[in-house]
Amino acid sequence: MNYLAHIYLSGEDDELKIGNFIADSVKGKEYLDFPERIAQGIVLHRAIDDFTDSHPVFKKSTGRLFNKYGHYSRVIVDILYDHFLAANWDKYSETPLEVYSEEFYDLLNENSEILPERVQYFLPFMVRDNWLLSYASIEGIGRILNQMSRRTEFKSRMNLATEDLKLYYSEFEDDFFRFFGELQDFCEQEIGKL
Repeated sequence: MNYLAHIYLSGEDDELKIGNFIADSVKGKEYLDFPERIAQGIVLHRAIDDFTDSHPVFKKSTGRLFNKYGHYSRVIVDILYDHFLAANWDKYSETPLEVYSEEFYDLLNENSEILPERVQYFLPFMVRDNWLLSYASIEGIGRILNQMSRRTEFKSRMNLATEDLKLYYSEFEDDFFRFFGELQDFCEQEIGKL
């Protein structure tokens, strides 16, 4: 799962949201350097990633792309699933995605001193381009995949993945809905253990 799903799956707990969001920028046991609830958000993020990577529906989605994108297919599906969460946001939240996104950016800016350096670097771009809201459209997903592909000097070819999204849109959407309910249940259990 990508940024939007990780944030959403943290529930209403701001510190869990921050931890879950920054987790990819925190290596190994560095999470122990953060306040307890943020550290728990990092642990939750890692549990979500493990659950996702081993789930048969997620594997089915990545299998649809693997011949073309290899190991990047997992990253692409993470982003595509965030698209389906954003595009169907009203099924999951009473707060409009635009408002939810702005509130989250405000939360990060209010806690900027605790964010890892990498996050502090990309946060202004994330806010400027409103990444979370942009997930809702195929064009927005295309911009994000293009930016990511540029970082790999286009070796990943992720910039082409919106064509696969359009081609298999209903299949990916079905996969997302089948998978995400189980992921929500998993996260509720994991949060209960923290």
